[in-house]
Amino acid sequence: MAPKADNTEGIVLNFVNEQNRPLNVQNAADALQKFNLKKAAVQKALDNLCDSGKISFKEYGKQKIYLARQDQFDIPDTEELNRMKEENANLQEKLNEQKKAISEVEAEMKSLQSNLTLEEIHAKESKLRKEVDEMEKKLIKLREGVTLVSLEERKAIEGLYSEALNQWRRRKRMFRDVWDAITENSPKNPKEFKEELGVEYDEDVGVNFQSFADLIQHGKKRR
Repeated sequence: MAPKADNTEGIVLNFVNEQNRPLNVQNAADALQKFNLKKAAVQKALDNLCDSGKISFKEYGKQKIYLARQDQFDIPDTEELNRMKEENANLQEKLNEQKKAISEVEAEMKSLQSNLTLEEIHAKESKLRKEVDEMEKKLIKLREGVTLVSLEERKAIEGLYSEALNQWRRRKRMFRDVWDAITENSPKNPKEFKEELGVEYDEDVGVNFQSFADLIQHGKKRR
């Protein structure tokens, strides 16, 4: 049920005074929907309030802009404004302190939530003890001279390693051939051209192909 006319005008007047800013009828109608007021009723109340001098209005074309009467408000003097500014600054500082305190509490809560529970600690301890036991068993076997890698596994690994070395050697040769063909007829200095393109040889990054190839021979001698 919609409010009575007098009550409607009171609601609209209170709203305009509380907002204390330029409003059109749509602004007011949207905000006052919670009072079950229709746009037509709000429009009528605004016009009545203007006619009675309780609010003022300005016309911009076909649209009316309604404003609260400014003579009803106490306008602070310079001293009061400065006091209000200082109070506002103090409140802002307190607000920032509160925000900082809240952030610290939230960070502490996250830290506590990320910590392991007693049950999780026991489970992790059990897992680590099991891993340590397995490592100790392997260590004992190594000390006793027991071979932990079978001959078949070793051959398979060496085969993969040899294939990787062959690919490495083949690609080095392919790059060298292409690079020599490009730089042979290029007016640019090969070294400067290499730096310009960001090309790096194995030697530039401290990698020695032969040292990797020697590992195969070293492994064969150990057997």
